Amino acid sequence: MTRLGIVFTPAHDPARLITAARAAEKAGLHEFWLWEDCFSHGGLTTAATVLASTERIQVGLGLMPAPLRNVALCAMEVASLHRLFPGRFLAGAGHGVQHWMGQVGARVASPMTLLDEYSTALQALLRGEEVTVDGRYVSLDAVQLQWPAPDEPFFLGGTGPKTLRYAASHSDGTLFAAAMSDDELAASCAEVSAARRSADHRVIAPRLVAVGAGADDRIRDEVARWGKSDASGLAVTGGAAEVADEVARLGHLGITTVVAHPTDDEPDLEGLIEVLGQTAAALR
Repeated sequence: MTRLGIVFTPAHDPARLITAARAAEKAGLHEFWLWEDCFSHGGLTTAATVLASTERIQVGLGLMPAPLRNVALCAMEVASLHRLFPGRFLAGAGHGVQHWMGQVGARVASPMTLLDEYSTALQALLRGEEVTVDGRYVSLDAVQLQWPAPDEPFFLGGTGPKTLRYAASHSDGTLFAAAMSDDELAASCAEVSAARRSADHRVIAPRLVAVGAGADDRIRDEVARWGKSDASGLAVTGGAAEVADEVARLGHLGITTVVAHPTDDEPDLEGLIEVLGQTAAALR
């Protein structure tokens, strides 16, 4: 069964976070995701808040920009959340948006080299290994976590065939970008399927969703914000039945979790969550 989640996007005030997360859990959604966009919500802060405010729902964080955090500090934070909330935290990392990385003085000449060094060291630390590395960007000298989290998943994400193949072969799950067309999703799924390191590799794909009055207008405005001219194959509108059909269809492409991505101007986030709960029930 394809899982269904929702993302609390940076367009929404973090003061609404706890209410939305509890509503998502009550509605029966499988996952609650957070995007760490510069310069908006702090990803680990909001993830910890959601985990502490709910009981069952899995909480995803995508994507922590590798250039922004020392890898040892990131491992400490991620491992702590895994141990505090076993089986519920889905941590993911990526290149970061290069323009934003430049704004904060963290842009690197080779994002792929950094991601390789970073994810390799981070996952080894989470497994409890002592890590010594002297790389181009990552340097550690006999670093070992006191409280590792060896059995928890780690995700990578991004765009482009090279990044997707790396994510599939070096992590437990791949997170796609939002506002991808059917053709782009199919091509990305093919890259992941060919390179994944295990058969149970998870593939997470956001999908723009709007329901209720004015849904088509909101989607049209949203895809324009993403630089797209046409919403066809990028979004779903309607009600629970239409969303369920879309989730099932995307599942056939190889996507294991569809993350409903509200529009920036969604007027009733809790109402959308209620509809998505009906969708999740229909999918079971």
